[in-house]
Amino acid sequence: MSDNQPLSVEERNKRTLKKLVIWAVAMFGFAFLMVPFYNVICDITGLNGKTSSTAATQAPEKVVADRTVTVEFITQRGDGISGEFTSETKRVKVHPGEITLVHFYATNPTGSDMVTQSIPSVTPGEAARYLHKTQCFCFDQQTLAAGERKDMPMIFYLDPEIPRHINQFTLSYTIFDVTERVAGKNNSVAVN
Repeated sequence: MSDNQPLSVEERNKRTLKKLVIWAVAMFGFAFLMVPFYNVICDITGLNGKTSSTAATQAPEKVVADRTVTVEFITQRGDGISGEFTSETKRVKVHPGEITLVHFYATNPTGSDMVTQSIPSVTPGEAARYLHKTQCFCFDQQTLAAGERKDMPMIFYLDPEIPRHINQFTLSYTIFDVTERVAGKNNSVAVN
């Protein structure tokens, strides 16, 4: 075929099909990569109230004694949690840079052991990047024995550079029962 002759219908259909397949693969790849990309952006920026999932390793350099920020604590139970999940303190006023300890409690009223995972969120989201947890039950899954009431401490400080317009924020935790998911992972590892 010379360059001046029009393509046949069959050749045009093949070209169109190739383009559609390439676009479909590209869109699938883009959608697949969005979740890890979103998580990285949230970790870096504190966007959407996502807090760091690792402990802060550096102590604050100073305490800003002439300023206080109110931190409120909200606890929620996810599907499958029938026990209590609460914070001992509902609200605390802290100086930026001051290390603060707060106790959370969870109970397992069932007759079986349970593995839980707590997911934090901060509102407004901008405050998340200034919240540094040195110890938190949210870093690891927590095992609750049947009938157990567990003390789950959280130690944190606020970055002394927290903007002045953030004078209050809410730290919310939702606890989930991940027993079946953990058991499924352990079984699949044992099988492999």
